[in-house]
Amino acid sequence: MSERKYEVERIASRIDGFLGPVIEKAGFQLSFRIEEGRTPHPDFENPEILVKFSGPDVDLVLENKAELLLALEQLTMEVLDMPPEDHSLLCFDANDYRALRIEELRMSASAAADKVRRTRIPFTFSPMNSRERRIVHLAMRNEPDVRSESTGTGPRRQVVIYPAGMASGSPPPRPPARRGRR
Repeated sequence: MSERKYEVERIASRIDGFLGPVIEKAGFQLSFRIEEGRTPHPDFENPEILVKFSGPDVDLVLENKAELLLALEQLTMEVLDMPPEDHSLLCFDANDYRALRIEELRMSASAAADKVRRTRIPFTFSPMNSRERRIVHLAMRNEPDVRSESTGTGPRRQVVIYPAGMASGSPPPRPPARRGRR
């Protein structure tokens, strides 16, 4: 097994030094624990460091698709000066949100693949962050009849599921013309 790039013993004090004051100044009733990363879905997410939140205000960090949780995670990565290729090595979670979200994305990808196989019409997901797009792509990796591709830029980047063999950006096939009643 390869050596870990980020270890709790070396990085916890920097995370605590940033998050502690932010949470206190914001007036949140939150606590957090920094621990070695683990996940029930190692094929989709395999962090080295996990920061788990708890407390009376945990629902606030999970509102709007965990927008605040993800923002705190992103700011912490910036404070730690983590390069983008290392972002998947740090994971923030509360109430098992991440595991539930991975399962939700896997199920959505499977349903989209089934629909694309049935209709031969590409399926476009709503915009999502890079980690979520990666989960959808990984969920599609063993699907022989479909393929996934990211399109768009920045916060509008999204995943499209295509029938295998269909070119990117291809217009969907036209349904057969209906004959009028007489």
